[in-house]
Amino acid sequence: MSPVLVAASAYGASRVRQLGQSHFIDVVADAGGAGIEIRRELFTSDLPDLARMGAAVAARGLYCVYSTPIELWDADGRLQHELLRQMLDEAARLGARYLKVSLGHYPAAPDLPDLKAQLEAAPVALLVENDQTAHGGKLATMARFLAAAHDIGLPVGLTFDIGNWRWVGEDAQQAARLLAPYVRYVHCKAVLDDGGRLSACAVSDADPAWRTVFAHFTPGVQRAIEFPLEGADLVAETGRYIQILEAA
Repeated sequence: MSPVLVAASAYGASRVRQLGQSHFIDVVADAGGAGIEIRRELFTSDLPDLARMGAAVAARGLYCVYSTPIELWDADGRLQHELLRQMLDEAARLGARYLKVSLGHYPAAPDLPDLKAQLEAAPVALLVENDQTAHGGKLATMARFLAAAHDIGLPVGLTFDIGNWRWVGEDAQQAARLLAPYVRYVHCKAVLDDGGRLSACAVSDADPAWRTVFAHFTPGVQRAIEFPLEGADLVAETGRYIQILEAA
């Protein structure tokens, strides 16, 4: 079966901040998930005991991805070495399989060899996600970065967010065709357009639009629920969508 993770944010920011992300480890495990995506922006104040959280994840037979809201390149086009080092250290303490970040303001002349040296010594693999920003989420920019990274053997993969392409006016199918060789992880969500206001919503088993991107990817690529999960029985609701995503 294809591995399906659940982003902790799927359970709602306010609920997750109230209960803590560790509360949802059992929900994901009981629902049959392969892992959980821990979101740094949902920690309420100081960092929790990441090693303890990671041990709780492993105890339920899951693995985790550590998602952090940082950009590799800042607004001046400078590689954020120290911030990346901090996030990699946190991901290692968590025992995460991957650290997920955004591309940021990728410059015309990036210092990729420096990034390569840093990542080759890192204990956790790096994934870069197409986000919802015009500077970091456009297809041409992401394709330029990934091609250059590949050319020098930079150890980085792509988190392909199916829905985020809508926020930047790009076609997810075209992006899937162009970026498929780099995809290591897929964020799954549909997009609701309410008079021009976009929001994430659940995928539908009957809707082929989100499902067809998987035809371009390596069979069995890991994927994650990143849309709202609601209802009185969260285990059942989570399990239902896990089964839908496993079949994609």
